[in-house]
Amino acid sequence: MNNAQPLELLKQARAQFSQREIAEQVGKNPKTIRRWEKGETPCPVMLGSALRVMLREPEAPRYEPGTNRIRFVDLFAGIGGIRMGFEAQGGDCVFTSEWNNFSKKTYVLNFGERHPFVGDIMPFPAEDIPDHDVLLAGFPCQPFSIAGVSKKNSLGRPHGFECTTQGTLFFDVARIIATKRPKAFLLENVKNLLSHDKGNTFEVILHTLRNELKYDVHYRVIDGQHFTPQHRERIIIVGFREKTDFSWNDLRLPEKAPRLESILHKTDGTEPFLPWDQDRFFDHDKKIIQPKYTLTPRLWSYLQAYAEKHRAAGNGFGFGLVYPDSVTRTLSARYYKDGSEILVWQGDKKRPRRLTPRECARLMGFPDSFRIPVSDTQAYRQFGNSVVMPVMKEVARIMAPHVHTMIEEGRTGVAQFSLFA
Repeated sequence: MNNAQPLELLKQARAQFSQREIAEQVGKNPKTIRRWEKGETPCPVMLGSALRVMLREPEAPRYEPGTNRIRFVDLFAGIGGIRMGFEAQGGDCVFTSEWNNFSKKTYVLNFGERHPFVGDIMPFPAEDIPDHDVLLAGFPCQPFSIAGVSKKNSLGRPHGFECTTQGTLFFDVARIIATKRPKAFLLENVKNLLSHDKGNTFEVILHTLRNELKYDVHYRVIDGQHFTPQHRERIIIVGFREKTDFSWNDLRLPEKAPRLESILHKTDGTEPFLPWDQDRFFDHDKKIIQPKYTLTPRLWSYLQAYAEKHRAAGNGFGFGLVYPDSVTRTLSARYYKDGSEILVWQGDKKRPRRLTPRECARLMGFPDSFRIPVSDTQAYRQFGNSVVMPVMKEVARIMAPHVHTMIEEGRTGVAQFSLFA
């Protein structure tokens, strides 16, 4: 495929995508795609890179009523990293919630808005959310007001998830699960959720999911560095409405973990030209990363002095210099400030640089077909707050058979359920 001419690649792409879908990806009008297909106008050479990207990452098939496609809702959706994992398994998103307008802009550009999309989920009535098979939520962790159900029992106070979690965003996840009774859910959070408030927060969450909502719950901390060159530990909590033989042992982790060079822009002439990026991050004529990502002399001097100050005090604070064979620290939402946690070495005679937003997308496992319509600052925030998409894809893979079994067994109705029965 790499040696194919643009017209040949266009024909291959047309076997998987419509003219409109190709037009949206390459930034052209469908009529232009039609003229290229008919040979009325020649295909531009630049089209080849864009089509290769599309052919590497074919879009999941569209949902068809009456099939056993998995229907899911995407809550606290960010830019859609968890969604992409389930779409890779043939899932169909039927509802999205994301309050940040910049994230919504990125999300809608990449996924469209073919279903209800709401901002703040807190005031939204749970009964108005479409019926779904799986609930996805990368919910933020907020402090729980009361530590643990056992303590409340000892004090003679009433318990139940509403009393225990009211005022937290987890409450909104729980009330939707209680109302809609999906066949399964996937929740994602930082590893520290396990130890927050001496473990009481996680105890409340598990008690709510298992004892109050009556789901078969499994959890595991997974490090994203198995899939991308980034040390990023996150806890994944999955639950099923019925008892299953789900096992984390079914996870397939790559035998060889990737290194940083796999996501860096290539300066040897092989960096793909992406029409949606143009030369925003990489100068294709000069074959160099745009100079704006190299640290200024002042910032580089400051970071070195800051690191030396803490080193002298016996602290471990400082910048994280990385090389082609490195695995990076965790990309944070504050990366736009100074990039200190991941600074790419550019040789002894040149100051290090930040990752570009496109490289950040790759570090999180997003394909090059994923568009970045926001400013660099917002893009850094979005990818720093996102998930390692291949992790979600693998978890979705081992969840899907159990959900499909429940669908095939005819458990498609919304079960009647009361937390206070």
